[in-house]
Amino acid sequence: MKKALIAMSGGVDSSVAALLMQQKGYDCVGATMKLFENDQASVKREKTCCSLDDVEDARSVAYSLHMPYYVFNFTANFEKEVMDRFVSAYQRGWTPNPCIDCNRYLKFEKLFLRMKEMQMDTIVTGHYARVAYDKATERYLLKKGLDHSKDQSYVLYNLTQEQLAHTQFPVGELTKQQVREIAEENGFLNADKPDSQDICFVPDGDYAAFIERYTGTIPQPGKFLNSAGETIGTHRGVIHYTIGQRRGLGISAAHPLYVCRICPEENTVTLGSSEALFSQTLTAADVNLISCDSLPQPIRVQAKIRYRQPAQPATAWQTEDGILHVTFDTPQRAITCGQAVVLYDGDTVIGGGRIASTE
Repeated sequence: MKKALIAMSGGVDSSVAALLMQQKGYDCVGATMKLFENDQASVKREKTCCSLDDVEDARSVAYSLHMPYYVFNFTANFEKEVMDRFVSAYQRGWTPNPCIDCNRYLKFEKLFLRMKEMQMDTIVTGHYARVAYDKATERYLLKKGLDHSKDQSYVLYNLTQEQLAHTQFPVGELTKQQVREIAEENGFLNADKPDSQDICFVPDGDYAAFIERYTGTIPQPGKFLNSAGETIGTHRGVIHYTIGQRRGLGISAAHPLYVCRICPEENTVTLGSSEALFSQTLTAADVNLISCDSLPQPIRVQAKIRYRQPAQPATAWQTEDGILHVTFDTPQRAITCGQAVVLYDGDTVIGGGRIASTE
C-alpha cells in the first residue's frame, strides 16, 4: 500500500484532502508544522493558519480518520527562511509574499524531506491546484485548480520536477463548495471554518509594528518627495509603505497621492498620481520554470503580478544571465518589487520569479 504524508493546517481543505487520499487507498499520516512561537506574533489570531486551535482541529480530523498524527517543530527554519526574508524585504523597500517562501522552504523542502525520511510515497496538501504528467515533454506540470476563484497555483510556482512527481493536490479537482459539503457529510468539526486570510505571524495586518517588535528597532523618519524630487512632507520610515499605497500618508494635496517609489538608501518615499503607478515591463530574478527548461526566445503568455489579479496578456523571455523579462500588452498598475510574477499558458503554469525592477 502506498503511503501519503498529509500536511494538515487545521482547515477544511487539508482535512478533506486526507479523506480523499484514504478513499484512493493510501495509508495516510497527518502532520502539522509548528512554525513560530506564540510570542513572535503576540496578537489574537482568528483568520490565520498555524495557531494552537488549528493544531487541535487537525488532530481531531486525523483521529476521526484513524490516522497517525504528528506535529513537526520547524520554528528555526521558519524564522530564517520566512520571517527574516519578510523583514529584509520591507527594509529594502520591497513587498514580500511570505506564503510563497513558506511553501518553497517549509512545505516543499523541510516537510518534503521528512516525507522521504519516513519512506513515504507522496506529500499531500489542501492547495487548489493540480499536477499532471506530460508524456510528450516527459515533464510534470502544475495546473490551476478547477475552482478558479480559489486557485492557488500562483504561490506554488517554485515547485521542482522532483517535488511535483511526489505531490498531490486532491481538492484541486473540486470547488470550495464541494469541499465543504464533503467535510459536512463526514462530520468534520472544521466544515464551516473560515479560510485563513492573514499572514500567520502578522494576524492584525500591521506589518510595520511586527517588524519593530521583531527587530527591536524603530524606523527612521525621512522625506516624502514629489515627482520633481521636491520635499513635500515627512514619512514615518520606509517599512510603513508599499507601492500603490494611498491611505495613511498624512499628506494634504489637491489630488490623491500614491506611493510610487521607495528608496531605503536615501530614506525617501516618492509620491505621485495614480497614472505614475503604471509600468509595462518588468524583470524578475530567482526564476523557476516548470513546463520548460528556459525561455531563450520570446513567447506569448498570461502573467500575474499578484495573487488575486487576473492574468494579463504579455510577452516573456530570458536573457543569458537567467533574468526573466516580461512586457505586458497594456501597462499594469503598481507592479511591486518583491512580489512574484507567474506565467501561464492557459491553465498550465510555465514558471515565475521574484520581481526585481520595473520600467
